[in-house]
Amino acid sequence: MFKKILIANRGDVALRVLRACKALGIPTVIVHSTADAQSMPVKLADESVCIGGPAAADSYLNIPAILTAATITGCDAVHPGVGFLAENAYFAEIIAAHGMTFIGPSAQHIQKMGDKVEAKITAAEAGLPLVPGSPGAVPTLEEAAELAKGVGFPLLVKAASGGGGRGMKVAKTADDLAEAYASARSEAKAAFGDDTVYLERYLDNPRHIEVQVIADSHGNVVHLGERECSVQRRHQKLFEEAPSPALSQQERAEIGRIAAEATAKMGYLGVGTMEFLWQDGQFFFIEMNTRLQVEHPITEAITGIDLVREQILIAAGGQLPFTQKDIEFDGHAIECRINAEHPETFMPTPGKVASFHAAGGPGVRVDTVLYTGYQIPPFYDSLIAKLVVHGADREQALARLRGALDEFVVEPIPTTLALHRRLLDAPAIQDGSYTIRWLEETFLNQD
Repeated sequence: MFKKILIANRGDVALRVLRACKALGIPTVIVHSTADAQSMPVKLADESVCIGGPAAADSYLNIPAILTAATITGCDAVHPGVGFLAENAYFAEIIAAHGMTFIGPSAQHIQKMGDKVEAKITAAEAGLPLVPGSPGAVPTLEEAAELAKGVGFPLLVKAASGGGGRGMKVAKTADDLAEAYASARSEAKAAFGDDTVYLERYLDNPRHIEVQVIADSHGNVVHLGERECSVQRRHQKLFEEAPSPALSQQERAEIGRIAAEATAKMGYLGVGTMEFLWQDGQFFFIEMNTRLQVEHPITEAITGIDLVREQILIAAGGQLPFTQKDIEFDGHAIECRINAEHPETFMPTPGKVASFHAAGGPGVRVDTVLYTGYQIPPFYDSLIAKLVVHGADREQALARLRGALDEFVVEPIPTTLALHRRLLDAPAIQDGSYTIRWLEETFLNQD
């Protein structure tokens, strides 16, 4: 087992990893920016090292500073958390080169699945169903126009690097292709330093469904069910649930089997998530996230498996203590992402928390670093808490969520708590009929 783990992240995910390390009896080191000097992870870690100023480039993306901190504190492993360097192949490679263990997949798998063109090729080889599109990168407009004839419209021009909706443009007809192609390349270059793009058929009203997989170094691979992540704004998830209210038991078992088999064929190691679009009863692979997901708590709730604990044990060479036959899915879980944003304009609202009360009760979990007096910094992602509820069924989970949202207090700053309270009154949430476009095109456009 590791003698000391450095946690190269911040916020609730850093605290989540820290708690898993404490449960395993492993000492921890937190690296932090000057803006996070008073954060809960810094207060609770065994050691902390300030590695730079508030800007992420000066701290949480500062690889030399993180390596130095790990070396001087005697760490033998690094957990990258979520975001920042979690899917940076070079970071994983250089951690290993310095004699430490990167708690995650190999640099090779991070590299392959981080490039969406390479990911599609790898997925096809592993037997995953793909959205119809180009077989690889499309270097010229002329080639794009020729390929579009076979793929058909509407068409999506997508950046090979990055995500979050950047470098992604829709061409509804052949007349729109030139502008969409140029715009996607320009945006991708500015955002990711790489203007490589590829083509996919644009699905008009899909759902976003992902499958949690986990694999050890002894040849064992299992899936832990699916998560429904279709409530999104600007490609950012706001509300997730497990299992999906849209799938039949047969569909659920089939996509889980396919995802697990593909993971095994890839020789993948650790925790990962296969993401799919689902429409008209068909699944289409879109990408694989080679890290822990923000929404992992709902999978933990319905399986009883501590994903971060298993992630650490696998990295240490351990064997999964369960097989696919051992996995039992219990009830229904929902997660609301609480952001420091105005619930109507979505403008960030950093500031001092004068009053804080986390919801509680049976089946309620809150992952957050908030406390009364905490200063929410303006430099990072606006996520400040994850409210997770678990019930015997979806009806009970929704009822518990309503009560938890009413009980949750973060004052005086505006948050998306109010948005989630409104969401629960929407018929599409109540009956689970929402799709990936519902929030922006229907719910937020209501008078």
